[in-house]
Amino acid sequence: MSKKMTATHERVDDIPAILAHLKKMGVAELLDQHFPTNGNWQGLSLGWTTVVWLACILSEGDHRLYRVEPWVQAQQRTLSGCIARKGRPRDLADDRWATILDYLSDAARWSAFERALNQSVLRVYDLQGRMVRVDTTTAAAYVTPAGLCQLGHSQDHRPDLPQVKIAMAVLAPLGLPLTTTVVAGNTADDPLYLPEIAKVRQSAGTPGLTYVGDCKMAAIGTRAEIGAHQDSYGCPLSAQQMPAAELDHVLAPVWRGGLEPTAIHLPNANGTLEETADPVASGFAYTVELSTLDQAAPTRTGQERRLVVRSRAFATSQEQHVRQRVARAVTEINALDERQQGKQPLSDEAAAYHATAAIIAKHRVEGLVDVTVRTDVREHVKRRYGTRPATTVRRERVRVGAANAEAPLAQAVQRLGWRV
Repeated sequence: MSKKMTATHERVDDIPAILAHLKKMGVAELLDQHFPTNGNWQGLSLGWTTVVWLACILSEGDHRLYRVEPWVQAQQRTLSGCIARKGRPRDLADDRWATILDYLSDAARWSAFERALNQSVLRVYDLQGRMVRVDTTTAAAYVTPAGLCQLGHSQDHRPDLPQVKIAMAVLAPLGLPLTTTVVAGNTADDPLYLPEIAKVRQSAGTPGLTYVGDCKMAAIGTRAEIGAHQDSYGCPLSAQQMPAAELDHVLAPVWRGGLEPTAIHLPNANGTLEETADPVASGFAYTVELSTLDQAAPTRTGQERRLVVRSRAFATSQEQHVRQRVARAVTEINALDERQQGKQPLSDEAAAYHATAAIIAKHRVEGLVDVTVRTDVREHVKRRYGTRPATTVRRERVRVGAANAEAPLAQAVQRLGWRV
């Protein structure tokens, strides 16, 4: 007598690989440890339920709650085999996900979990990174400003949309996120760096890390705090920390020929330097005494090593933009005295100088354009006609000319591309 067999097919996709990584990282155990549930919790633990949810988000690319339950029902055998646990249907319902979000919203417990997870990942995968990149970004939404979603400076050039601001520290060069903090969209960037660095310091547990950020991390208080913990930092100085006059003073030995910048080469694919290749930059270093005076914190002093670097690609790009601005200014100035129908001619030389000054200011090319203004005078005799005597008619026309100021332009190009 033959037996009837029923075959059930499930798409495995990337689910086993995702769950294997989450198990290796110990996500479920750490969640259960740092987010204890009340005595009414039954079925799959909070940690393993969250692991299933994360697998759904990563596999489907969809974070909506109502899509999880149908996905779990279609992957029951795969999930049970991968996590070695069998959950009941109500363990993976929508209300369970909402309850988990309430547990995970505890900021203090989340910070402790994040720190423990980072330590576990660094230990399990034997990550020896010594460089951490810290930065902020924004995410806009089509909602009414409320809560964390507030109007602020938009990096997406949409100041009309409410946004949240995200501060993140990642391990370089792997790009592994170490800390993530979500704040209101109208929060300033400067105060967000030190809290992220403090959390990284607690997670890594080792001093001597190098923190890399943008010019907003260059606040003197932030730099002094990093140095006080025996860590290093790398960030460009903004125009506020390094004014143009101070930069010119630093570069003065280069202009006088008393200091020859060192050529900088990038390593090839094998990690070796090729001195015969064209350098990508040139620069030099100098040391300054750094001190901070803060009423809320003690005075901290130390030495700071500053790198003055001129990127050739950056300098070439800047030179191209400067020459384009100069060319546009010269073209507009030379067109001032052109005669056209309906165009008001220049009344006198003062009006011509005023118009040229406005064009130079608009294109930001002060001192890079040579301007000449002259007045052409033509006289001719209007002959006598009838009883009208002969008269001399005087006509004046203001002429304006412009050309590149080659010497100042060459000096300006020489100064392009330098950053500290």
